[in-house]
Amino acid sequence: MSGDYSYIVSSILSGLGVTIAATLGGIALTIVLAFLAGLGMLSPRPSVRAVSRVYVEIFRGTSEVVQLFWLYFVLPALVGLKLIPLFAGVLVLGFNHGAYGAEIVRGAVQSVPKAQREGAIALSFSPVQRMFRVLLPQAVVEMYPPFNNLFIQLLKSTALLYFVSAGEITEKGELLRPVYGSNLVFIYGVELVCYLVLAILITLVMRFLERRGARRLGRAPVKRKFFASTAEVS
Repeated sequence: MSGDYSYIVSSILSGLGVTIAATLGGIALTIVLAFLAGLGMLSPRPSVRAVSRVYVEIFRGTSEVVQLFWLYFVLPALVGLKLIPLFAGVLVLGFNHGAYGAEIVRGAVQSVPKAQREGAIALSFSPVQRMFRVLLPQAVVEMYPPFNNLFIQLLKSTALLYFVSAGEITEKGELLRPVYGSNLVFIYGVELVCYLVLAILITLVMRFLERRGARRLGRAPVKRKFFASTAEVS
C-alpha cells in the first residue's frame, strides 16, 4: 500500500511544474493587462476608456471555462491556429484575471488623496509625471492585498487546464482515479496540499512586497496575521 501512496504522490507532483508555469505566466499577463486596462479606464480619452471597459466587461462577464474552450477548440476551427494547452491556459488566465485586476488598479489610483494630485499639479508635473511619480507609487502599495487574493484565485483556476489536457496536478490526479479509486481521499488530499502550499508561497511573497513598498513610502510596515480573513486583507 505504501508503494501505491508513493506512486500517487510522484504522479501528482509530476504535474506541479505545469501548474507553477501556468500560474506564473498567468500572473505576469494579469499584471500587464490589469495596469493597461486599469489606467486606460482613467484616461481622458473616451475611446481609450471605452476599449478598456469593453475588455473588462467581456472577460468578467463570461465563463472562464467557455473562454478556454473558445481559445483552444473554436479558434483552430475559425482561423486554423492551434495553441498548445499550456499557452492557451496562460492566455485565458491572464485575460480573465487581468479584467478583475483592472478594477483593482483603477480603484487604488482613485483612492490616492486628492491633496497628492493637487500638490503634483502645483509642482507643474505633467499628467504622465503625476501618474508615475506621485499617484502610482502610492497606489501600488494599496494594490498588494487585493492582488494577493486575485493571484491565489488564479492559482486555483489552473485546474481548468484539465479540460485541455495540459498535464497540471488536477489532471494527473484524475488520471489516477480508474486504477486507484479506493485512494480517492489520499489523491485529492495531495492535490489540496499542493494548492495550499503554492497559495501560502504567493501570500508570503506579496506580504514581503507590501512591507517593502510601505517602507519605501516612509510608512510603518503593515503587520497582518497570516491567516487573516479576506475582509481584513482587502
